[in-house]
Amino acid sequence: MRIRPADPADLPLLQDIERAAGEPFRALGMAAIADDAPPALDLLERYRRAGRAWVTDDGTGRPVAYLIHDTVDRAAHVEQVSVHPDAARRGVGRALLGHLAERAVHAGLPALTLTTFAEVPWNAPYYARLGFRTLAEDELTDGLREIRRAEAEHGLDRWPRVCMRRALRHRRENADT
Repeated sequence: MRIRPADPADLPLLQDIERAAGEPFRALGMAAIADDAPPALDLLERYRRAGRAWVTDDGTGRPVAYLIHDTVDRAAHVEQVSVHPDAARRGVGRALLGHLAERAVHAGLPALTLTTFAEVPWNAPYYARLGFRTLAEDELTDGLREIRRAEAEHGLDRWPRVCMRRALRHRRENADT
């Protein structure tokens, strides 16, 4: 499994991954999520140029999963992580999140954050298994509150949503003690 920065030629394929990854939501009565448009090419290009778009490819160079991220209130915030259903249950999403965690540690960021559906098995329950915890309302940062407000405007609050956080362990620079 190779993780690499997204290339310009990957961007339309990331949209295809997003569409395919949305399809399982249909079986949960969440057709609006399945039908939601993938991120626009210009948005994906902005993430790519900023060095905040990563893909896992299938060994031939073709992406099977991607992750885009921001920094929100001094945490690496997962804006989107999607895995094509054909590559699901192989640790691809976990690997992308691990890659982001390593980069965040290197940048001195204390945590990863994300927003997700509370009751979708491959959303909040999955992230909880990876060490994320659901934040209480009084734990939300201003940036996370703004993200949730935008999600609500987009109609995502038709289903329960949560903000989650995973603390990162930083290696001590000096182990002389």
